[in-house]
Amino acid sequence: MASFVDRVVVHATGGNGGHGCVSVKREKFKPLGGPDGGNGGDGGSVILRVDGQSTTLLGFHHAPHQKAPNGEPGKGDMRHGFKGQDLVLSVPDGTVVKDREGNVLADLLGEGSEYVLAAGGMGGRGNAALASPKRKAPGFALLGTPGEEQEVELELKSIADIALVGFPSAGKSSLIAAMSAARPKIADYPFTTLVPNLGVVQAGDTRFTVADVPGLIPGASEGKGLGLEFLRHVERCAALVHVIDCATLEPGRDPLTDLDALEEELAHYAEAVRDEDPTAVPLTERPRLVVLNKVDVPDARELANFIRPELEQRGYPVFEVSTASHEGLRELGFAMAALVSEAREQEERRAEEQRTVTVLQPEPARRRRGRDRREFVITREDRAEEPLYHVRGEKPERWVLQTDFNNDEAVGYLADRFAKLGIEDELFRIGAKPGNAVLIGPEENGVVFDWEPTMVGGAELLGGPRGSDLRMEETSRPTRREKREQFYDRMDAKSEARAELEEERRAGIWTESVDEARSRRREGGTGETKESDDSE
Repeated sequence: MASFVDRVVVHATGGNGGHGCVSVKREKFKPLGGPDGGNGGDGGSVILRVDGQSTTLLGFHHAPHQKAPNGEPGKGDMRHGFKGQDLVLSVPDGTVVKDREGNVLADLLGEGSEYVLAAGGMGGRGNAALASPKRKAPGFALLGTPGEEQEVELELKSIADIALVGFPSAGKSSLIAAMSAARPKIADYPFTTLVPNLGVVQAGDTRFTVADVPGLIPGASEGKGLGLEFLRHVERCAALVHVIDCATLEPGRDPLTDLDALEEELAHYAEAVRDEDPTAVPLTERPRLVVLNKVDVPDARELANFIRPELEQRGYPVFEVSTASHEGLRELGFAMAALVSEAREQEERRAEEQRTVTVLQPEPARRRRGRDRREFVITREDRAEEPLYHVRGEKPERWVLQTDFNNDEAVGYLADRFAKLGIEDELFRIGAKPGNAVLIGPEENGVVFDWEPTMVGGAELLGGPRGSDLRMEETSRPTRREKREQFYDRMDAKSEARAELEEERRAGIWTESVDEARSRRREGGTGETKESDDSE
């Protein structure tokens, strides 16, 4: 069973916000109690926090799915829902958070550093919070928004000042055990070290950490041996120490060829991680020390004395040590401490140069909300030869998620909020026409509707039962143009009816035409009038 894991994929989900409550106070002897629906509680967030007691990502290997609790819904009598408790996940110091594309989201350094991996959803407001002097008893409440979902990769990069690099069985674990209180596994076969080991070394007034990583072999960049998987633990180091085995009996190996092979593999790794942090010093440019190990063996000492001038000519500080007799370890420790002290001073100077003074300035006042504040963006897209207007923005998308589309009053409230934000004015400005499709939100879960600009604001001034909006009714007052078109349609229908009757008369169905009957009625009325005059 694995006991050390330095890379794992985590699926984090924030808690959903609780829905707001729709309630009206009903109590004896208290008429017109008013709305008393409580707000929903916010959902809990998933938070990564650096814990000094944590040394591995093993816990996430066994439980990769992490979800924070949901917020409780609101209740009547002004009882608000409880907020979901945040889920805090402990991670080791030096954990790097990346998305699935490899982009670095956070680099957690230092005890207590935090990163919100998945924020919880916002609780919905109850109808008591939505009441106003004009909308005294809302018949709707806002829904809670869902929590964020994020899939990330956690990668552990150990925090060490000095990194020991070398071939398998070169004596790296023995060296860290001899110089510190660390007790790594030591055996007489290759690849004994399967996980990185850290040890604390005290040299004079300087205390620093040393990392021992599994051995490298030629072709590690191509996946041979343990590959370059564990070299990420030496990325933060101030200096590299090449541990060379001078007592090896393997054919074709000698200290110089081993050093060249190590430098080549480090160059391959530095090229692979160059784009992750362009500001960091590449591994190939960091200070180096060469340790000729196992000089307690007579043949090894002779070989060390033979190749030392060549290494010094290349510019490497060389130290001959023996982990068995502790020869040369004191000098090596002070040399490491000097490199660490120099690196720390350079880091302090770099931080001092990058330190800036923050100047707080008031935000300029803006008269119009919407376009000036850039709270939304509308783009036109052509779908199946029809225009589609895509609205993106934090507020419009959140408002859509909070709306109960089964409640007409809630939909009217959403339309009023859009109008105040300036979305309708912006649609007019870019040439949208009534009936065009409008998409609010992302493609996968956005809301599509046909735009009708005849909707007017002020639903709170209209009568009607709670939960309804008279602007949603189909009985709208016709415009003058519609009235004119209806009048002409009636006139055309009458003309067609007269023509049809005339054709039937000519065919013998009727004996008198319409025009003749009309003239006869006129003459008959005139004759009656004359007779009445004569009688008088």
